[in-house]
Formats: sequence, structure tokens, C-alpha cells
Amino acid sequence: MRAVATTDPLELPAWAQVGEKRRAHIARVTALLAQWAPHVARDAAEALAMRDAGLLHDALRDAPDAELRALTGDHESPAELLHGPASAIVLSREGETRAELLEAVRWHTLGAPGWGRVGRALYMADFLEPGRKFMAADRAFLAARVPTDFDGVFRQVVRLRLEWSLRDGKALFPQAVALWNAVR
Repeated sequence: MRAVATTDPLELPAWAQVGEKRRAHIARVTALLAQWAPHVARDAAEALAMRDAGLLHDALRDAPDAELRALTGDHESPAELLHGPASAIVLSREGETRAELLEAVRWHTLGAPGWGRVGRALYMADFLEPGRKFMAADRAFLAARVPTDFDGVFRQVVRLRLEWSLRDGKALFPQAVALWNAVR
């Protein structure tokens, strides 16, 4: 593990490309993870990885599509799915060695069936953070239950995200379907 040098109050690395709206989202995700970590992390290292995943998951969310495609080499996937993989690539190049953190950041948009607690916590926090306007009461209820029913809430969040994709006529990506099949 290599610390990322920064002067940012949110501790984002110098290569991060995020606007103010995204910074606020990152702060809310990180705050949820910090709230949950004492209850769900197995040790201090896992709690730190959860915090870092929250800080770094959207580090390139506002980067230009062409830059994301150049970093990932992916010219097929929708551009909105590339910021996680691109961030994981840059983190790895910068010396990050925590595999679970890198996989959490890489797949936070779609999910990964082989995730440990860091990826699962990030996936939930990204969906349940209180700045999102839809299903506010339901999501707040689920967020409050994470410390006592981590796996149950995770399964519910996966289900809700898939239902949302179906309801809005969006594609179901194989990675997301594999995640559902792993937790159902």
C-alpha cells in the first residue's frame, strides 16, 4: 500500500477529476462508510480500506470520455461505466496494492460476485447515500440497518439496483447479473 499525496480537504489525489456536486457525493459515501465501519469491518485495515474506497471510487467520474477510454482501452462499454476501472488503473499505477480496494473501486458501478466486505460496503454506500432523492425513506431505513444486517441489506440493494435498471429499460450487464446470482 502506498499513501496518495494530496492537499485536498477530501483527501482526493491530485489526478482526481471531480466537480463540486461529485465531491459532495463522495463526502456522503465516505461518511456512511465511516459510520458503518466500526460495526462491519473485521479490523482496522478493512475499515481504512472502506474509507479509502469511498474517497476514491468516483475520483475520475468527471473525466472526459476520451480519457477514460484511453486509460481503460475499452471502446465498447458505455462511458459512464469506465470511471471505476480507470480509477483502479491509476491507483494501481500510483502504487496501491490492496486488491480488495482496487476491485471495489473498479466494479462499484456494476458489482462483482467475488467481492469481500469492502466492495459490498462501497456498493451499498454509493446507492444509499442520503443525497440521492429517490426512495429517500426506504434507503435511509436500509442504511440504518447495515450495521446489524450487512448481508441482508446488501442483497436488498443488489435487488433494488437491478429492479431500477429493468424499470427504466436499461441493460442488465453480465457482471450485475452474476452478482445477483451470487447473493440471491
